[in-house]
Amino acid sequence: MSSHHEEGFIRKYIFSTDHKVIGIQYGLGAMFFLLMGFGLMLMMRWQIAFPGKSIPFIGKLLTQDGILSPELYNQFGAMHGTIMVFLGVVPMAVGAFGNYLLPLQVGAQDMAFPKLNMASFWVFFVGGLVMLYSFLLPGGAAQSGWTSYPPLSNIAPAGQTAWLIGMVFLITSSLLGSVNIIVTAVQLRVPGLSFFRLPFLVWAQLVTSFLLLLAFPPLEAAGVLQLMDRVFGTSFFMPSGLVVSGQALEVSGGGNPLLWQHLFWFLAHPEVYVLILPALGIVAEIVATNTRKPLYGYNTAVYAIIFLGFMSFIVWAHHMFMTGMGTGMSAFFQATTMIISIPSVIVLTVLLLTLWGASIRFTVPMLFALAFLPMFAIGGLTGLPLGLTASDIYLHDTYYVIGHFHYVVAPGTLMALMGGVYHWYPKITGRMFNKTLGKLHFWGTFIGMNGIFAPMFFIGMAGVSRRLYDATIYEMARSVQPLNVIMTYSSWLLAAAQVLFLINIFASLRKPKEAAADNPWEATTLEWAAPTPPLPHQNFPEPLEAYRGPYEYNTTSREFAPQHLQEA
Repeated sequence: MSSHHEEGFIRKYIFSTDHKVIGIQYGLGAMFFLLMGFGLMLMMRWQIAFPGKSIPFIGKLLTQDGILSPELYNQFGAMHGTIMVFLGVVPMAVGAFGNYLLPLQVGAQDMAFPKLNMASFWVFFVGGLVMLYSFLLPGGAAQSGWTSYPPLSNIAPAGQTAWLIGMVFLITSSLLGSVNIIVTAVQLRVPGLSFFRLPFLVWAQLVTSFLLLLAFPPLEAAGVLQLMDRVFGTSFFMPSGLVVSGQALEVSGGGNPLLWQHLFWFLAHPEVYVLILPALGIVAEIVATNTRKPLYGYNTAVYAIIFLGFMSFIVWAHHMFMTGMGTGMSAFFQATTMIISIPSVIVLTVLLLTLWGASIRFTVPMLFALAFLPMFAIGGLTGLPLGLTASDIYLHDTYYVIGHFHYVVAPGTLMALMGGVYHWYPKITGRMFNKTLGKLHFWGTFIGMNGIFAPMFFIGMAGVSRRLYDATIYEMARSVQPLNVIMTYSSWLLAAAQVLFLINIFASLRKPKEAAADNPWEATTLEWAAPTPPLPHQNFPEPLEAYRGPYEYNTTSREFAPQHLQEA
């Protein structure tokens, strides 16, 4: 192995080309944005539960009377969705976990293109800054929803332009990162590590990267077209004869707002699987390690997620049943939506059958992984009525949709990501977290999330629209208003639990490193063969070779057989 000269602080920690440093940069950045998006949600929840009342503590900093205005509420709604998805969950799932773990799990020294990797983070960082800057512009941030539907978004204030520019940066970042992950997983595997010896998390990251690579360019193109509509007076999405505030809008016209919807959802439905596939990979790693069993039906699960990735490109228009696309097209997208539920069920079944008959170790990561399974199942099952044209007519744009999506992304994906942080934290830092604080964090998160999102199904089935600033003006909404109060109190519990999480993570950094931290879980995949933390720009002191599959637990005379050890 070639030696490396000592790097300065800026080259080592700021503009680093080491995949581990970049992964940590992504992780810290994503945590910051997740907390920011969560803060926006807390203020929105206060307004919905207690309309017309001043927000405690910080209300007077936002408005003169401390009450959220309808315009500010719309800004928070649009930016909450944008920040949580594009600046929070995706950078955490793919940027942080993908960057840090994938080279280690394939036995590589680094990513295939280290400088491209550094560029992907800094492009993401600039995109995040542009998004935050939009709050300071005249008229505030984007306020046309996280979907940015025209023609409303075309005539919105300047914050919408900043949103589009920010999205172009974020999409470019994802494209750079996805190319890197694909090449690394395919080309840099150590000898003996065939495709069907890869850890399931590597497969999940590989399929996710193909989704990013193929689905993001249409939205990037759409973003540029909408930017041209706003800045250069084109009419890609602006129809003729549009009337705004009683005045006919002077545009060339001839554009089609539905074109944006098609381009947006062609990305945004594969995006759902970009969020969930890394989470499934993380849960598979935690479940196999803590059941001390091989992953039941590993090959089947791999084929299932490959099929899921393919199918995710032909279901996008189930978001558009209300646009009058015709019964033939509606029937096609209804059928593909039902079909795509099958591979998700297969992967869940594989994980459940791995648990069957196991002597489960209830570690903190395992608690999060176990909670993920029913939460993701609820998210998937509640999506089926939205994929059927008849029931979607009633449920579309109600709180039911919010409940469905959030069960997939919050109690689902975010629970898995938190479990992943606890699982690999000893490898990254050489320190163990406080188990009691970890379990308190888990239960606070589990109860808080369900308290927020479960009532949404009942509010949605009562017919309450997801976009109302003050729903109590309607009789049917007043009858379910107590549920909104419960949801708001639950959001405070969830916030308190995250404080415990941050205390646990940062307090443990003050503890001395533990000698046994190289492989505290007695796991078998290659990342646990590295020193703790792995060597800079090198990872492993000696080249590795893989001699068996990733989950050889209790299949030989030994309790566990690491991939890199030749003897069984």
